[in-house]
Amino acid sequence: MANNTPSSFKALTAEDAVLTRNLLHEAIPITGSIVSGTYSDENIKTYSHGMFESVYDYPYLSSSANHILDLTCGYSATSGLSGATNSQNAKKINIYNQMAQVLVGFDANAAIRPFDQDGDLSAGSKDRQSFFINFARLLSKDEIKKGSFSLQLGCQESYTAPFEKMVTITDFSGTDGYKVNSPAGEYGILYASSSAGGPAPLGSSSVDQNGNVVCGLIYYQAGIAVISSSIFMGTGSGPAATPGSSQVGGLLAQSVRFNPTLNSNVTASLTASTITINSDFLRHRIYNLSFNNTTELNSSVYFCRAHNTDFNYSANPTYLSSSKMVVKNNSQDAPVSFVTTVGLYSPDNELLAVSKLSEPLKKDPTTEFTLRVRLDY
Repeated sequence: MANNTPSSFKALTAEDAVLTRNLLHEAIPITGSIVSGTYSDENIKTYSHGMFESVYDYPYLSSSANHILDLTCGYSATSGLSGATNSQNAKKINIYNQMAQVLVGFDANAAIRPFDQDGDLSAGSKDRQSFFINFARLLSKDEIKKGSFSLQLGCQESYTAPFEKMVTITDFSGTDGYKVNSPAGEYGILYASSSAGGPAPLGSSSVDQNGNVVCGLIYYQAGIAVISSSIFMGTGSGPAATPGSSQVGGLLAQSVRFNPTLNSNVTASLTASTITINSDFLRHRIYNLSFNNTTELNSSVYFCRAHNTDFNYSANPTYLSSSKMVVKNNSQDAPVSFVTTVGLYSPDNELLAVSKLSEPLKKDPTTEFTLRVRLDY
Protein backbone atom coordinates (compact mmCIF):
# COMPACT_ATOMS: atom_id res chain seq x y z
CA MET A 1 0.00 0.00 0.00
CA ALA A 2 1.55 3.29 -1.04
CA ASN A 3 0.86 6.95 -0.17
CA ASN A 4 0.29 8.55 -3.56
CA THR A 5 3.29 7.42 -5.58
CA PRO A 6 5.05 4.07 -5.98
CA SER A 7 8.05 5.40 -4.03
CA SER A 8 6.69 4.27 -0.65
CA PHE A 9 5.74 0.66 0.06
CA LYS A 10 4.81 -1.61 2.89
CA ALA A 11 5.45 -5.29 2.31
CA LEU A 12 2.57 -7.73 2.76
CA THR A 13 3.28 -10.89 4.70
CA ALA A 14 1.58 -14.28 4.44
CA GLU A 15 -0.62 -13.28 7.38
CA ASP A 16 -1.92 -10.30 5.42
CA ALA A 17 -3.47 -12.38 2.61
CA VAL A 18 -6.14 -15.06 2.49
CA LEU A 19 -7.72 -17.01 -0.36
CA THR A 20 -11.48 -17.63 -0.40
CA ARG A 21 -13.84 -19.62 -2.62
CA ASN A 22 -17.54 -18.84 -2.91
CA LEU A 23 -20.24 -20.59 -4.94
CA LEU A 24 -22.95 -18.31 -6.33
CA HIS A 25 -26.21 -19.89 -7.48
CA GLU A 26 -28.87 -18.61 -9.85
CA ALA A 27 -32.26 -20.18 -10.49
CA ILE A 28 -32.82 -21.04 -14.16
CA PRO A 29 -36.46 -21.73 -15.10
CA ILE A 30 -37.08 -22.89 -18.68
CA THR A 31 -40.79 -23.09 -19.32
CA GLY A 32 -42.21 -25.53 -21.79
CA SER A 33 -43.63 -22.64 -23.77
CA ILE A 34 -40.10 -21.63 -24.80
CA VAL A 35 -38.94 -25.12 -25.76
CA SER A 36 -42.22 -26.34 -27.21
CA GLY A 37 -42.89 -23.47 -29.56
CA THR A 38 -44.46 -20.31 -28.17
CA TYR A 39 -42.87 -18.59 -31.15
CA SER A 40 -44.19 -21.13 -33.66
CA ASP A 41 -40.83 -22.89 -33.48
CA GLU A 42 -39.04 -19.80 -34.75
CA ASN A 43 -36.77 -20.09 -31.73
CA ILE A 44 -35.67 -23.57 -32.85
CA LYS A 45 -32.68 -23.70 -35.17
CA THR A 46 -32.10 -26.82 -37.23
CA TYR A 47 -29.03 -27.64 -39.27
CA SER A 48 -28.39 -29.31 -42.61
CA HIS A 49 -26.26 -32.00 -40.94
CA GLY A 50 -29.33 -33.04 -38.93
CA MET A 51 -27.37 -34.19 -35.87
CA PHE A 52 -28.92 -31.84 -33.31
CA GLU A 53 -31.15 -28.81 -33.01
CA SER A 54 -30.65 -25.64 -30.96
CA VAL A 55 -33.20 -23.90 -28.77
CA TYR A 56 -33.15 -20.13 -28.20
CA ASP A 57 -35.14 -18.03 -25.75
CA TYR A 58 -36.39 -15.82 -28.60
CA PRO A 59 -36.66 -16.34 -32.37
CA TYR A 60 -33.08 -17.25 -33.19
CA LEU A 61 -32.80 -14.63 -35.96
CA SER A 62 -33.43 -11.91 -33.38
CA SER A 63 -30.42 -9.96 -32.18
CA SER A 64 -31.60 -10.40 -28.58
CA ALA A 65 -31.90 -14.20 -28.81
CA ASN A 66 -29.77 -16.30 -26.47
CA HIS A 67 -28.81 -19.90 -27.13
CA ILE A 68 -30.03 -21.96 -24.16
CA LEU A 69 -29.68 -25.64 -25.07
CA ASP A 70 -29.19 -28.30 -27.76
CA LEU A 71 -31.29 -31.44 -28.21
CA THR A 72 -30.22 -34.66 -29.86
CA CYS A 73 -30.54 -38.44 -29.52
CA GLY A 74 -28.68 -41.60 -30.41
CA TYR A 75 -28.03 -45.23 -29.64
CA SER A 76 -25.09 -47.53 -29.27
CA ALA A 77 -23.89 -49.78 -32.08
CA THR A 78 -24.53 -52.65 -29.65
CA SER A 79 -28.12 -51.58 -29.05
CA GLY A 80 -30.97 -53.68 -30.36
CA LEU A 81 -32.13 -50.57 -32.24
CA SER A 82 -29.06 -50.35 -34.44
CA GLY A 83 -29.72 -51.35 -38.04
CA ALA A 84 -28.28 -50.42 -41.42
CA THR A 85 -31.73 -49.60 -42.80
CA ASN A 86 -32.57 -47.14 -40.01
CA SER A 87 -32.89 -43.44 -40.70
CA GLN A 88 -29.53 -41.75 -39.97
CA ASN A 89 -28.26 -44.94 -38.35
CA ALA A 90 -24.58 -43.96 -38.55
CA LYS A 91 -25.24 -40.45 -37.21
CA LYS A 92 -27.24 -41.74 -34.26
CA ILE A 93 -24.42 -44.12 -33.38
CA ASN A 94 -21.89 -41.30 -33.77
CA ILE A 95 -23.90 -39.04 -31.46
CA TYR A 96 -24.11 -41.73 -28.79
CA ASN A 97 -20.41 -42.56 -29.12
CA GLN A 98 -19.40 -38.91 -28.96
CA MET A 99 -21.38 -38.32 -25.77
CA ALA A 100 -20.28 -41.60 -24.21
CA GLN A 101 -16.58 -41.17 -24.83
CA VAL A 102 -16.61 -37.64 -23.38
CA LEU A 103 -18.87 -38.38 -20.40
CA VAL A 104 -18.16 -42.04 -19.62
CA GLY A 105 -14.77 -42.69 -21.22
CA PHE A 106 -13.10 -45.90 -22.36
CA ASP A 107 -12.64 -49.30 -20.78
CA ALA A 108 -9.39 -51.27 -20.43
CA ASN A 109 -9.73 -52.48 -24.02
CA ALA A 110 -10.00 -48.93 -25.39
CA ALA A 111 -13.69 -49.49 -26.19
CA ILE A 112 -16.21 -46.73 -25.51
CA ARG A 113 -18.18 -47.44 -22.35
CA PRO A 114 -21.98 -47.25 -22.62
CA PHE A 115 -23.94 -45.11 -20.19
CA ASP A 116 -24.48 -46.96 -16.93
CA GLN A 117 -27.77 -46.65 -15.09
CA ASP A 118 -26.42 -46.67 -11.55
CA GLY A 119 -22.91 -45.30 -12.15
CA ASP A 120 -21.19 -48.63 -11.43
CA LEU A 121 -19.22 -48.95 -14.65
CA SER A 122 -18.11 -52.51 -14.03
CA ALA A 123 -21.58 -54.03 -13.86
CA GLY A 124 -25.28 -53.25 -13.90
CA SER A 125 -27.78 -52.21 -16.54
CA LYS A 126 -26.74 -49.95 -19.39
CA ASP A 127 -28.62 -47.24 -21.28
CA ARG A 128 -27.82 -47.79 -24.94
CA GLN A 129 -30.45 -45.47 -26.43
CA SER A 130 -30.81 -41.99 -25.00
CA PHE A 131 -31.86 -38.40 -25.51
CA PHE A 132 -29.30 -35.69 -24.73
CA ILE A 133 -29.97 -32.18 -23.44
CA ASN A 134 -26.84 -30.07 -23.68
CA PHE A 135 -27.22 -26.78 -21.80
CA ALA A 136 -25.44 -23.67 -23.02
CA ARG A 137 -22.67 -22.35 -20.80
CA LEU A 138 -24.68 -19.13 -20.59
CA LEU A 139 -27.16 -21.01 -18.39
CA SER A 140 -25.13 -23.67 -16.59
CA LYS A 141 -22.12 -21.39 -15.89
CA ASP A 142 -19.42 -23.40 -14.09
CA GLU A 143 -21.75 -26.26 -13.22
CA ILE A 144 -25.33 -27.26 -12.45
CA LYS A 145 -25.99 -27.23 -8.73
CA LYS A 146 -26.32 -30.75 -7.40
CA GLY A 147 -29.83 -31.74 -6.37
CA SER A 148 -31.51 -28.83 -8.19
CA PHE A 149 -32.39 -30.38 -11.57
CA SER A 150 -36.08 -30.93 -12.38
CA LEU A 151 -37.72 -31.87 -15.68
CA GLN A 152 -41.43 -32.47 -16.19
CA LEU A 153 -42.39 -34.50 -19.27
CA GLY A 154 -45.82 -35.14 -20.71
CA CYS A 155 -46.40 -38.88 -21.06
CA GLN A 156 -49.85 -39.15 -22.61
CA GLU A 157 -50.98 -39.86 -26.15
CA SER A 158 -51.12 -36.18 -27.04
CA TYR A 159 -47.65 -34.70 -27.23
CA THR A 160 -48.71 -31.07 -26.74
CA ALA A 161 -49.67 -29.21 -23.57
CA PRO A 162 -51.76 -29.12 -21.48
CA PHE A 163 -50.68 -32.50 -20.17
CA GLU A 164 -52.99 -34.58 -18.02
CA LYS A 165 -50.25 -37.12 -17.26
CA MET A 166 -46.64 -36.28 -16.53
CA VAL A 167 -43.53 -37.71 -14.96
CA THR A 168 -41.07 -35.59 -13.03
CA ILE A 169 -37.35 -36.27 -13.44
CA THR A 170 -35.03 -35.07 -10.68
CA ASP A 171 -31.55 -35.68 -9.27
CA PHE A 172 -32.75 -35.56 -5.67
CA SER A 173 -29.84 -37.73 -4.52
CA GLY A 174 -27.24 -35.57 -6.26
CA THR A 175 -26.37 -33.44 -3.23
CA ASP A 176 -24.59 -36.23 -1.37
CA GLY A 177 -24.93 -39.20 -3.73
CA TYR A 178 -23.14 -37.97 -6.83
CA LYS A 179 -20.52 -40.00 -8.69
CA VAL A 180 -16.94 -39.00 -9.52
CA ASN A 181 -15.83 -41.76 -11.92
CA SER A 182 -16.41 -39.74 -15.09
CA PRO A 183 -13.73 -37.99 -17.17
CA ALA A 184 -16.14 -35.04 -17.42
CA GLY A 185 -16.36 -34.51 -13.67
CA GLU A 186 -19.15 -35.17 -11.19
CA TYR A 187 -22.53 -36.54 -12.18
CA GLY A 188 -25.74 -37.68 -10.54
CA ILE A 189 -28.45 -40.23 -11.25
CA LEU A 190 -31.81 -39.03 -12.54
CA TYR A 191 -34.99 -40.53 -11.11
CA ALA A 192 -38.52 -40.41 -12.51
CA SER A 193 -41.62 -40.23 -10.39
CA SER A 194 -45.30 -39.93 -11.22
CA SER A 195 -46.85 -36.46 -11.15
CA ALA A 196 -50.06 -34.75 -12.25
CA GLY A 197 -51.89 -38.04 -12.66
CA GLY A 198 -49.11 -39.57 -14.72
CA PRO A 199 -48.86 -43.34 -15.06
CA ALA A 200 -46.85 -44.85 -12.24
CA PRO A 201 -43.35 -45.97 -13.28
CA LEU A 202 -43.96 -49.63 -12.59
CA GLY A 203 -42.19 -52.79 -13.61
CA SER A 204 -38.58 -51.77 -13.16
CA SER A 205 -36.21 -53.37 -10.68
CA SER A 206 -34.81 -49.90 -10.01
CA VAL A 207 -38.00 -48.57 -8.38
CA ASP A 208 -37.38 -47.56 -4.78
CA GLN A 209 -39.81 -47.51 -1.88
CA ASN A 210 -41.02 -44.05 -2.89
CA GLY A 211 -41.86 -45.02 -6.46
CA ASN A 212 -38.79 -43.44 -8.04
CA VAL A 213 -37.06 -45.17 -10.90
CA VAL A 214 -33.68 -44.58 -12.54
CA CYS A 215 -34.08 -42.91 -15.93
CA GLY A 216 -30.81 -41.18 -16.80
CA LEU A 217 -27.78 -39.21 -15.68
CA ILE A 218 -26.95 -35.53 -15.17
CA TYR A 219 -23.36 -34.34 -15.65
CA TYR A 220 -22.94 -31.25 -13.52
CA GLN A 221 -19.76 -29.62 -14.85
CA ALA A 222 -20.45 -30.60 -18.46
CA GLY A 223 -24.04 -29.31 -18.24
CA ILE A 224 -25.52 -32.35 -20.01
CA ALA A 225 -28.59 -34.39 -19.10
CA VAL A 226 -28.81 -37.92 -20.50
CA ILE A 227 -32.44 -39.13 -20.57
CA SER A 228 -33.10 -42.81 -21.19
CA SER A 229 -35.58 -43.54 -23.98
CA SER A 230 -37.24 -45.94 -21.54
CA ILE A 231 -38.93 -42.92 -19.95
CA PHE A 232 -41.60 -43.27 -22.67
CA MET A 233 -41.78 -47.08 -22.71
CA GLY A 234 -44.19 -49.42 -20.99
CA THR A 235 -43.13 -52.30 -18.78
CA GLY A 236 -41.25 -54.93 -20.74
CA SER A 237 -41.51 -53.03 -24.00
CA GLY A 238 -37.97 -51.76 -24.26
CA PRO A 239 -35.45 -52.72 -26.95
CA ALA A 240 -32.83 -55.38 -26.37
CA ALA A 241 -29.76 -54.09 -24.58
CA THR A 242 -27.55 -56.08 -26.91
CA PRO A 243 -28.47 -58.30 -29.85
CA GLY A 244 -29.96 -61.53 -28.56
CA SER A 245 -30.24 -60.39 -24.94
CA SER A 246 -33.35 -59.96 -22.81
CA GLN A 247 -35.64 -56.97 -23.08
CA VAL A 248 -35.08 -53.77 -21.12
CA GLY A 249 -38.24 -52.86 -19.23
CA GLY A 250 -39.78 -49.44 -19.71
CA LEU A 251 -40.71 -47.13 -16.88
CA LEU A 252 -44.41 -46.56 -17.56
CA ALA A 253 -47.42 -48.74 -17.05
CA GLN A 254 -48.16 -48.30 -20.76
CA SER A 255 -46.02 -47.12 -23.67
CA VAL A 256 -46.56 -43.61 -25.02
CA ARG A 257 -47.38 -42.97 -28.65
CA PHE A 258 -44.20 -40.95 -28.91
CA ASN A 259 -44.37 -40.22 -32.65
CA PRO A 260 -47.95 -39.28 -33.61
CA THR A 261 -46.98 -38.92 -37.26
CA LEU A 262 -45.97 -42.59 -37.48
CA ASN A 263 -48.40 -43.62 -34.74
CA SER A 264 -45.45 -45.36 -33.09
CA ASN A 265 -43.72 -45.62 -29.73
CA VAL A 266 -40.29 -44.19 -28.97
CA THR A 267 -38.46 -47.36 -30.06
CA ALA A 268 -39.95 -47.28 -33.55
CA SER A 269 -39.48 -43.54 -33.77
CA LEU A 270 -35.78 -43.72 -32.91
CA THR A 271 -35.20 -46.18 -35.76
CA ALA A 272 -37.55 -44.78 -38.43
CA SER A 273 -37.31 -41.01 -37.91
CA THR A 274 -34.46 -38.54 -38.07
CA ILE A 275 -32.66 -37.07 -35.07
CA THR A 276 -34.37 -33.72 -35.64
CA ILE A 277 -37.85 -35.25 -35.66
CA ASN A 278 -37.17 -37.22 -32.48
CA SER A 279 -35.77 -34.10 -30.83
CA ASP A 280 -38.93 -32.24 -31.84
CA PHE A 281 -41.16 -34.84 -30.22
CA LEU A 282 -39.08 -34.75 -27.04
CA ARG A 283 -39.15 -30.96 -26.66
CA HIS A 284 -42.89 -30.81 -27.35
CA ARG A 285 -43.35 -32.98 -24.26
CA ILE A 286 -41.27 -30.72 -22.01
CA TYR A 287 -43.63 -28.98 -19.60
CA ASN A 288 -41.09 -27.37 -17.31
CA LEU A 289 -37.33 -27.57 -16.88
CA SER A 290 -35.43 -25.91 -14.07
CA PHE A 291 -32.13 -26.03 -12.21
CA ASN A 292 -29.75 -23.77 -10.32
CA ASN A 293 -26.46 -22.93 -11.93
CA THR A 294 -23.20 -22.36 -10.07
CA THR A 295 -20.58 -19.68 -10.53
CA GLU A 296 -17.33 -20.31 -8.70
CA LEU A 297 -15.90 -17.05 -7.41
CA ASN A 298 -12.31 -17.19 -6.19
CA SER A 299 -11.00 -14.24 -4.24
CA SER A 300 -7.71 -13.04 -2.82
CA VAL A 301 -8.25 -10.82 0.21
CA TYR A 302 -5.39 -8.54 1.28
CA PHE A 303 -5.41 -6.78 4.65
CA CYS A 304 -3.48 -3.57 4.15
CA ARG A 305 -2.63 -2.33 7.63
CA ALA A 306 -1.62 1.28 8.25
CA HIS A 307 -0.18 1.55 11.75
CA ASN A 308 0.18 4.82 13.63
CA THR A 309 3.66 5.43 12.25
CA ASP A 310 2.79 4.47 8.66
CA PHE A 311 1.78 6.72 5.76
CA ASN A 312 1.59 9.97 7.70
CA TYR A 313 3.51 11.73 4.95
CA SER A 314 2.91 11.91 1.24
CA ALA A 315 5.39 11.90 -1.64
CA ASN A 316 2.94 13.84 -3.78
CA PRO A 317 4.62 17.10 -4.94
CA THR A 318 1.53 19.09 -3.92
CA TYR A 319 2.02 17.94 -0.32
CA LEU A 320 4.72 20.61 0.07
CA SER A 321 4.74 24.31 -0.80
CA SER A 322 7.89 26.36 -0.17
CA SER A 323 9.23 23.39 1.80
CA LYS A 324 6.18 23.48 4.07
CA MET A 325 3.39 20.94 4.41
CA VAL A 326 0.28 22.58 3.04
CA VAL A 327 -1.95 20.48 5.33
CA LYS A 328 -0.31 21.87 8.49
CA ASN A 329 -1.33 25.19 9.99
CA ASN A 330 2.00 25.59 11.81
CA SER A 331 5.26 23.71 12.04
CA GLN A 332 4.45 22.25 15.43
CA ASP A 333 1.40 20.34 14.18
CA ALA A 334 1.66 16.58 13.71
CA PRO A 335 2.09 15.38 10.12
CA VAL A 336 -1.11 14.38 8.36
CA SER A 337 -2.03 12.81 5.04
CA PHE A 338 -5.20 11.65 3.27
CA VAL A 339 -5.28 8.12 1.88
CA THR A 340 -7.34 7.84 -1.32
CA THR A 341 -5.86 4.86 -3.16
CA VAL A 342 -4.44 1.43 -2.44
CA GLY A 343 -1.95 0.02 -4.92
CA LEU A 344 -0.83 -3.61 -4.91
CA TYR A 345 2.65 -4.16 -6.33
CA SER A 346 4.70 -7.16 -7.29
CA PRO A 347 8.06 -7.87 -5.59
CA ASP A 348 9.80 -6.00 -8.42
CA ASN A 349 7.61 -2.92 -7.92
CA GLU A 350 5.23 -3.45 -10.83
CA LEU A 351 1.73 -2.12 -10.19
CA LEU A 352 -0.72 -5.05 -10.39
CA ALA A 353 -3.98 -3.66 -9.03
CA VAL A 354 -5.46 -0.36 -7.89
CA SER A 355 -8.31 0.14 -5.43
CA LYS A 356 -10.03 3.48 -4.84
CA LEU A 357 -11.56 4.43 -1.54
CA SER A 358 -15.07 5.89 -1.47
CA GLU A 359 -13.71 8.91 0.41
CA PRO A 360 -10.27 10.10 1.60
CA LEU A 361 -9.18 8.76 4.99
CA LYS A 362 -7.32 11.15 7.27
CA LYS A 363 -4.11 9.62 8.59
CA ASP A 364 -1.86 10.99 11.33
CA PRO A 365 0.27 9.50 14.16
CA THR A 366 -2.80 9.16 16.40
CA THR A 367 -4.76 6.92 14.03
CA GLU A 368 -4.32 3.56 12.37
CA PHE A 369 -6.63 1.41 10.27
CA THR A 370 -6.85 -1.71 8.11
CA LEU A 371 -8.06 -1.62 4.51
CA ARG A 372 -9.50 -4.87 3.15
CA VAL A 373 -8.83 -5.26 -0.58
CA ARG A 374 -10.47 -8.15 -2.44
CA LEU A 375 -9.52 -9.37 -5.90
CA ASP A 376 -12.14 -11.59 -7.58
CA TYR A 377 -11.32 -13.92 -10.46
